[in-house]
Amino acid sequence: MKIAVIGGGPSGSVAAALLAERGHSVFIFDQGRRPNTLAGESLVPGVIPILRKLDIEERVAAISVFKPGVSFYPGGGKEFAFSFTSLPRKNPQYAYNVPRPAFDNLLQSRALELGAIKVNIKAELHSSGDRLLLSPDTLKSVNAWQGVQPDLIVDASGRRRMSSKLLDIQSETGPRRDVAFFAHFQGFFPETPSGQVRINRLSNGWSWRIPLRDKMSVGVVMSQKDAAELGTSSAERLEEAIRRDPILRKESKDLQRVSEVRTYGNYQLIAHRGSGKNWAAVGDAFGFVDPMLSPGMMIAMDSALLLCKELERFPIQNALESYSQRVTHELRSWMDLISYFYNGRIFELHDAGKAFQNQYHYLPLEFMESFMSRNMAGMASGFTTSSPFSRGVLKNMDRWVLGESATDQKYAII
Repeated sequence: MKIAVIGGGPSGSVAAALLAERGHSVFIFDQGRRPNTLAGESLVPGVIPILRKLDIEERVAAISVFKPGVSFYPGGGKEFAFSFTSLPRKNPQYAYNVPRPAFDNLLQSRALELGAIKVNIKAELHSSGDRLLLSPDTLKSVNAWQGVQPDLIVDASGRRRMSSKLLDIQSETGPRRDVAFFAHFQGFFPETPSGQVRINRLSNGWSWRIPLRDKMSVGVVMSQKDAAELGTSSAERLEEAIRRDPILRKESKDLQRVSEVRTYGNYQLIAHRGSGKNWAAVGDAFGFVDPMLSPGMMIAMDSALLLCKELERFPIQNALESYSQRVTHELRSWMDLISYFYNGRIFELHDAGKAFQNQYHYLPLEFMESFMSRNMAGMASGFTTSSPFSRGVLKNMDRWVLGESATDQKYAII
């Protein structure tokens, strides 16, 4: 097939690499204009099999920080540390914190090594019914196709969401309407264990600290209304949020910002469909759920992998329909899981389990905690996020242990 990939970020590069490896004629349309600081620096273990499939894990490790897990600080002086070693041994028990856009460049380079060809222009598209077509000028840039439209267009345009906008595809949105500010700093205390990502609740949102080489990526997430009260510029808002929070203020000394401050907003959005007669959207062009738990890169790369798998199994039209349904399910599953962290019920479940063990200390209940930890780790790591069994376990434990009534929301993020 002749395949045009619109965008050379992680989702587009992974799709291009896998499709070119299968012998398709793949062209990536990408101008390569990216800021030096990008969100999506913390990977989850579910990405590791994709890196291995592309045969680039060693290259990624060489530029990254080993990530053993995540520590949550939901308030009240409590810490909930998740270690990836609780994952089943069949799964990778680690991940990486990656420098972007160096990570993106590595993925794109691998796509070119496997036979994809990059065209350094901004692709222009137009629609005809439910089909996407390259504009005449864009098509002329691919001499190999001799003016013939591609068989498949992969929309990896990120938050430009070209397919949805051209075809007027509506989206479902989640309850959050947050904005994030982040930058790279020096002067933060080193994390323990090394490489551990730290997340803590703020008085009006939450923050992250992602260890990178010789610096820390620090971000805050909150409503636009709360953000406006911290200052007029993104830099003022981020630095004031750090100053106001006891944990962030305590962890930082001789603080020095070493990058621009980036702003992201409009989280939790899923297109009503991510494919049509001759196109499929991957990554953020299909949907983005929330930075909590760092699922963005996992969804981006896995959506590209799913598209390639479906194209191997079915004729193109059936493959595209099946693909859209599977990715929609994955996006919704992540959104459901993340809601347990925002409303704090995941931490209340942990408290309730501990209290139950203390009350019935004479019973051998350790296996229950081990089982729940493994189930939670599998979901948050991307391996079983959309598994009906894992989702059912979490839902039923929430119902049986906490009940349907409202809690005091002592761990909820407002």
